[in-house]
Amino acid sequence: MNTGILFILLFFIISIVIGIWSKKGKEMNLEQWSVGGRGMGTLFIFLLSAGEMYTTFTFLGASGSAYSEGGSIFSIVSYGCIASIISYWAFPKIWKYSKKHKLISQSDFMAKKYDSQILGVLVAIVGIVALFCYLVLQFKGLGYIVEITSYGVISSKMAILFGALGVTLFVMLSGIHGSAWTSVLKDILILAIILFLGIYFPIHFYGGIKPMYQAIEHAKPNFTILPEHGMNLTWYISTIILSGIGMYMWPHSFPPIFAAKNAKVLRKNAIIMPLYQLILLFAFFVGFAAILQIKGLQGSDGDKILLLLSKKTFDPWFVGLIGGTGVLAALVPASLILMVISTLFVNNIYKVVVPSKSEIQIARLIKLIVPFITLIGLYFTFKGGNSLFSIAIVAYNFITQLAPPFFLSLMKKNFVTKYGAITGIIFGGAIVSIFDLGEKTFAQTFPHLPQLVKDLNVGIVALVINALIMIVISLITKNSMSANKKSDILAG
Repeated sequence: MNTGILFILLFFIISIVIGIWSKKGKEMNLEQWSVGGRGMGTLFIFLLSAGEMYTTFTFLGASGSAYSEGGSIFSIVSYGCIASIISYWAFPKIWKYSKKHKLISQSDFMAKKYDSQILGVLVAIVGIVALFCYLVLQFKGLGYIVEITSYGVISSKMAILFGALGVTLFVMLSGIHGSAWTSVLKDILILAIILFLGIYFPIHFYGGIKPMYQAIEHAKPNFTILPEHGMNLTWYISTIILSGIGMYMWPHSFPPIFAAKNAKVLRKNAIIMPLYQLILLFAFFVGFAAILQIKGLQGSDGDKILLLLSKKTFDPWFVGLIGGTGVLAALVPASLILMVISTLFVNNIYKVVVPSKSEIQIARLIKLIVPFITLIGLYFTFKGGNSLFSIAIVAYNFITQLAPPFFLSLMKKNFVTKYGAITGIIFGGAIVSIFDLGEKTFAQTFPHLPQLVKDLNVGIVALVINALIMIVISLITKNSMSANKKSDILAG
C-alpha cells in the first residue's frame, strides 16, 4: 500500500467520525436534523454555504474547464460575485419569513408564499431533478480523485461505492450538523491545497503566472480569451446573468439560510463570500499550467488534469494529501444534497399525498429514504455522462427557472399568481430540457436567427420566456380571481 492511500483512507474515516460525533447531545428531530435548530452563527453559515458551493467542481471541474475551454471559465468568478450581492438583499427576508412560519425547505417557502401545495410539489420536483445532476457531479469527482491519487489501487467505482456508503451513514445520523463540522476541515484543506498548487505550478513549469500565459499564447493563440463563436462574449454575459440569479436557487442553498440564528449572520456571510471566489482563480491557474505539460485530454478526461499534473510533479504522500482533500470536497456537498433531496421528497411531495403523517413519522421517513436516494444517484453516476462543467451548466439552466416567481415573492406587493408561477416554471423547464438534455443549440435549431441570439445561453432564453408567460398568466388569472372574489362578496 502506498502512502497516498493512507491519507485518502484517513480523511474518509475522519469525515465519518466528525459527522457522527456532531450529533452528540442533540435531539435529532426534524428541525434540528434539517436546519440545525436555527441557531448557527456566522462561521458555520459561511462554512455551510461554501461547503455546498465549493465542491469537486472547484477542485476538479474548474481546473479541467480552464484546460479544455480556456477563457470562458472566468464566468464562474463573475456570477459568484453577482449572487453574493443578491444574497445580501434576499437572504434576510427569506430567513425572517421562514422562521415565522417554521419552514424547512425551499418548497415550503414557495408553497406558503403562493398558498399552493401544487406549486410546492412542482418546486420540489424541479429541485430534486437538478440536485441529482449535482449529486452525480460529486460522485464522479470522488471516483476520479481516489482512483488517480491511489495510483489505481482503488478503482473509481469502488471509491464511489464506499464514499456513498459513508456519506449516507452520517447524513442519516447527524443531518446538517455533520455537514457543518466536516466543512471546517474541508475548507481549511481545500483553501491550502488550491492556493499552493495555483502558485506552485506556474512558477515550477514556467517561472511565473505571466510567463505561463505568454507560453500558452505562443502555443495556442487566443486560447485564454473568449472565442468569436460558441462560448463568446454573448454567451459569457448571458451565462453570468443566468447563473448569478440561479446560484442561490439550489434547494441545498436554503438549509444554511434557515439554520442562521439571525438575519445579521446572513448579511455578514454575503460580504465574506466574494473573497472565497478568489480560490477559483488559483484552480484556473492549475488548469492553464497543465495545457503545455499534459496534452491531448478530451471531454471529461480534462476534469482529471489537476490530479494528473500533481502525480507528475509530487511524491505519493503529497498526492495522497491532495486526494484526501478531494474526498472531503465531494462528501460534504454530497451530504447536503442527500439531506435536501430526501426532505423535499418526503416533506414536500409524500406529505402532500399522505397528509395524516405526524412530524415524528415524517422525520423518521426522511432519514430512512436517504439510502434509496443514494442508490438512484449511483445509478446515474455509473450510467455515464459529460464533463463536470457541462453537467453543472445543464443543472444551473434548469434550477434557475424557479427564480422569477421566487424573487417576486419577496416584494411587498407581488402581482404573480400561483397559476402564473406554475405555468412559467413548466415552460422554462421544458425549454431547457429539450435543448440541454437533447444536446441541441439555438444555432443548430434556428440557423437563420441573428448571431447574437444564437450565441445566448439556452437557459437565459428559457428564463425570459418563463418570465413573460408568468406575467401574462398572472395578469389574466389575477383579474379573474378578483372578479370571482367580488361576485362572492355580492352573493354573500
